[in-house]
Amino acid sequence: MRLLLVEDDNHVAAALSAVLARHGFEVTHARSGEEALRALLPDSGPPFGVVLLDLGLPDQDGFQVCGKIRKRTTTPVIMVTARADVRSRIHGLHLGADDYVVKPYDTMELLARIHAVSRRTLPADPAPASEEGTESRNAPLRIGPVTLDLATRQVAVEGTTISLTRKEFDLLALLAQRPGVVFRREQIISEVWRTSWEGTGRTLEVHVASLRSKLRMPALIETVRGVGYRLVSPAS
Repeated sequence: MRLLLVEDDNHVAAALSAVLARHGFEVTHARSGEEALRALLPDSGPPFGVVLLDLGLPDQDGFQVCGKIRKRTTTPVIMVTARADVRSRIHGLHLGADDYVVKPYDTMELLARIHAVSRRTLPADPAPASEEGTESRNAPLRIGPVTLDLATRQVAVEGTTISLTRKEFDLLALLAQRPGVVFRREQIISEVWRTSWEGTGRTLEVHVASLRSKLRMPALIETVRGVGYRLVSPAS
């Protein structure tokens, strides 16, 4: 897998690049936001599988770079930074980051997150058994004022489209397909992040907080203490 490492500290980049190379990654190192954006141009080579983005860049803030990256490509972005506050995490996810890792981190943790975000959702079967089955499977889900179109991966609240990241949509879609049913944290992590790695739990909490904020419906996703989460219809 090709990986774009956006890091202005050459010593940090060299050490991390060596580790990533040992695990089979082909690393391209960008030292600034502008250099990273140039590397992502369509004619710059084969597409990257993941972008590791530091926030403290010399030419522009990493949040700005993330927003520009998301306008150009759907390549997964993992923010890697010393900014540990929850507001920064949520802001990064709002901008389109797929994950957020706080320095200092364990290398195996970072590798696990890279593999988790790089897994893509399998495309729908193009040859369904029947027309009726197709309509049923592709019919938008409606939970109160919220509408999810699984075919186009769009979400709207009272007719207004809401911009969600890939993982935010996958998480909401999972809960919305069985409103009222409690999904265990382990089950959500397995189905949305496709991993059993326990460290993803914190990422799940941040994604839930981000969804509540974007949808402006904090009560829509209920935390079931010690178990997991469930979607609560506003009408119930």
